[in-house]
Amino acid sequence: MKKLVLFVFALALMFTANAQLETPQPSPLTTIEQKVGLTDVTLEYSRPSMKGRKIFGDLVPYGKLWRAGANKNTIITFSDNVSIDGNELKAGSYAIFISPNKESWDVVFYTDTNNWGTPAKWDDSKVAAKVSAKVYKMPMDVETWTIGLDDLTNDSANIGFIWEKTYAAVTFKVPTEEKVATSIKNVMSGPTENDYYSAASYYLSENKDLDLAMKWIDKAVEMTKDEPRFWYLRKQSLIHAANGDKKGAIAAAKKSLEGAKKAKNADYIKMNEDSLKEWGAM
Repeated sequence: MKKLVLFVFALALMFTANAQLETPQPSPLTTIEQKVGLTDVTLEYSRPSMKGRKIFGDLVPYGKLWRAGANKNTIITFSDNVSIDGNELKAGSYAIFISPNKESWDVVFYTDTNNWGTPAKWDDSKVAAKVSAKVYKMPMDVETWTIGLDDLTNDSANIGFIWEKTYAAVTFKVPTEEKVATSIKNVMSGPTENDYYSAASYYLSENKDLDLAMKWIDKAVEMTKDEPRFWYLRKQSLIHAANGDKKGAIAAAKKSLEGAKKAKNADYIKMNEDSLKEWGAM
């Protein structure tokens, strides 16, 4: 009987430890992922609701810094450098804070995203940008705090803020034109030296068409002849050796060895010396 009681008690403890009560959050978290032009933008924030309360000028006082949501920081992340009202924001994540007024809002992008609410100690050096957003009155209430990425173009989008009867927005611009121009230039100019090197390395590792691998690695080495890369030359020596060109392998290994010695790379020095000994060149 005593053992049975202990077993039931242990079972009850296990149930208590594992049981978790799940209820709806008063300010649920949401994440928005949006491609703007060629830039990835992610927005993460918690969404309080009005629940019969007056919001701006009351729950959210005018002229006082607000977290732009609930719970932890509202965070926006850009994959590229963007500009907002002439302010450049480097690629990365920023906390958004708002200081609302009747006619306009000050919207602040802050580099420290690890606060719960507003920072305990404000640091002006962490303000990446501070911009003004005009306030527009709407004819109806929006119950839940909403931030959207809207009015999308190839080069820009709005961060729109909506709650109660209020709408405000700031526009950011993305470097689509520059990214497209770079992409066109890269594609039109053909494969890079690294493309040739990677393709040749793969063919060597898979023992596929070593004639073609040799052409590719020779092209990669030729494209970098002004700044020889000893690891390219090392791969060239191995491919030539695998393809039966011992003379070419030795020549490439000697150049790789010279570069490795200049770079003081002990691993490549040893590998080249070992190969040269194997091929009877040392």
